[in-house]
Amino acid sequence: MSIKSDKWIRHMVTSYQMIEPFESYQIKHNSTGKVISYGTSSYGYDVRCAREFKIFTNINSSIVDPKNFDANNFVDIVADVCIIPPNSFALARSVEYFKIPRDVLVVCVGKSTYARMGIVVNTTPLEPEWHGHITLEFSNTTPLPAKIYANEGVAQLLFFGSDEICETSYADRQGKYQGQTGVTLPKS
Repeated sequence: MSIKSDKWIRHMVTSYQMIEPFESYQIKHNSTGKVISYGTSSYGYDVRCAREFKIFTNINSSIVDPKNFDANNFVDIVADVCIIPPNSFALARSVEYFKIPRDVLVVCVGKSTYARMGIVVNTTPLEPEWHGHITLEFSNTTPLPAKIYANEGVAQLLFFGSDEICETSYADRQGKYQGQTGVTLPKS
């Protein structure tokens, strides 16, 4: 298994439509000025988050249960900036829609810009033949409110190619998060 390069990522977008929309190179400025970089890097792709956020709230004082999740545990906002309260959590979705090849596993890691301010980005692996928008999880580990910027880089995806095709892909087992298009809450 090896990590895939910028050249491979560009080729897969052309031949397989792996990422849409796609930036072939790192974008560090846009029409509004300097941005947290996104797009293709040497050995990965820096993904952006969309303007849709779900901020965790304890207003309802319910228990967080992955088998019986209460959607009222989140407040929905649509904005260019999301303020995550101290020691709290928010969800967003990627701007980009991904279509993962059968012989590839994708791992998401946080960007250093956010990591250096105490923001942990967590997402589960993108499995072979999964497709959809990524639901991104942000934890604010600080005692202060923290900003997340929509339409700017928030995490890096690393693409690992296997030396053999998997026997059973995410699509084969009809994974419950296949084809997700919005910020997707836990499903049991």
